Amino acid sequence: MAFTTALSGLNAASNNLAVTGNNIANANTTGFKKSRSEFVDVYASSLGGVGKTTPGAGVRVANVAQQFQQGNLQFTENSLDLAISGEGFFTLAKSPAEIEDKVYTRAGEFKLDKDGNIVNNQGQALLVYRPNGTKISDGFSQGVLQPIKLNATQGLPAASENVTLQVNLDAQEDAITSAFNAADSTTYTTQTSATVYDTLGESHILTSYFVNKGVYTAASPPSATPPGTGFSKWEVYHSMDGTAVNVKNPAPPATATGAGGEIGETLYFDSAGKIQFPAKVVSGSTTIGSVALEDFPITNSSASPLSIKMNYDRSTHLSAKFSVDNLTQDGLPAGRLTGIDIDKEGVVFARFSNGGSTPLGKVALTRFPSAQGLVKLGDTLWAQSANSGEPIPGEAGANNFGIIQSGALEGSNVDLAAQLVNLIVAQQSYQANAQTISTEDTITQTILNIR
Repeated sequence: MAFTTALSGLNAASNNLAVTGNNIANANTTGFKKSRSEFVDVYASSLGGVGKTTPGAGVRVANVAQQFQQGNLQFTENSLDLAISGEGFFTLAKSPAEIEDKVYTRAGEFKLDKDGNIVNNQGQALLVYRPNGTKISDGFSQGVLQPIKLNATQGLPAASENVTLQVNLDAQEDAITSAFNAADSTTYTTQTSATVYDTLGESHILTSYFVNKGVYTAASPPSATPPGTGFSKWEVYHSMDGTAVNVKNPAPPATATGAGGEIGETLYFDSAGKIQFPAKVVSGSTTIGSVALEDFPITNSSASPLSIKMNYDRSTHLSAKFSVDNLTQDGLPAGRLTGIDIDKEGVVFARFSNGGSTPLGKVALTRFPSAQGLVKLGDTLWAQSANSGEPIPGEAGANNFGIIQSGALEGSNVDLAAQLVNLIVAQQSYQANAQTISTEDTITQTILNIR
């Protein structure tokens, strides 16, 4: 009986040594989770049960349990290296074409394959939630998983549609009485330009001309919501690549007309220098300083006509030199891929040389009711099992999921010092059980030698 008991102890100690050795071997494996041997005692059972004086029958290995404590983050210079700080696993597909066969990992060593897919070292594709549009505000479909693939169309140009021009118009400038003429600088007070883009990514120069018309004094202007008497009055005209572009549907009173019949818009500023007009009600809210231009055809090109809305809101009329305080436009020239960025919420962006960026998806994270019930597959991968429970999908930073750190990897959670101590303990256990066998053998020999 003592032989089998000691033998079970040797097997248990051997298992403990193997598990400890595996932990030590993977001390530098990205995303590795250490394991421990868990033992239970063994008693020989009978119809009468286990008596008070029944000795134990040894020990057996009940489980080799992985410990999913957080590993230290190791920072790298690769934006495709990802680490989860907190709970959750990356969701991977067997390949970019086989996304139904899923596995899970904490190892975030990702790269681009020859086809532009983001994969790990085993060629398994990182899965993300599909974007609903071209902006983060459009959201992501959590129920639709897909691999990430870069392609040339994501660097296409975008036609300009909105130009925001916030300026200060110098209140000390003299009023101009002559009609506006872009070719005569004495007929306008100042001008500034912005670069805009057509549907082919070709650039065009959009120029705004400002004409000081003095103080508005009309008693009964032709408008249901006129500016107040005493407001400062400026006219603004526009040209594209030197060709006049008329204002479409100017707000009344429509008095801004150039010498060549150009149609501009009249801007009005109150006594505090704040723009008050044109004021248009759009979808129940009042928009100040919005000026729509007529479509401008692009000659000698297949590009669509440019349809641009100017926004002069927050412009001022103060006793200070003319200045451009803000100038933005939403068009883009053609661009090429320059990099990939991933934020802490897992949104993956393709970044282009034209300054644009496109969301490609949101990294899909998964957690389980019992992570220790996952099946170990090797290659720092796990699979769902009956003991793990059903997968719980989610996204970084929400619903108890951790955040994602780009440019970092989660190191192994193995504590080498603790493992070396455990190695000594397992060795002593092995030696002690071997001594039990040796002692039992000596006793047996003694009995056999009795005459």
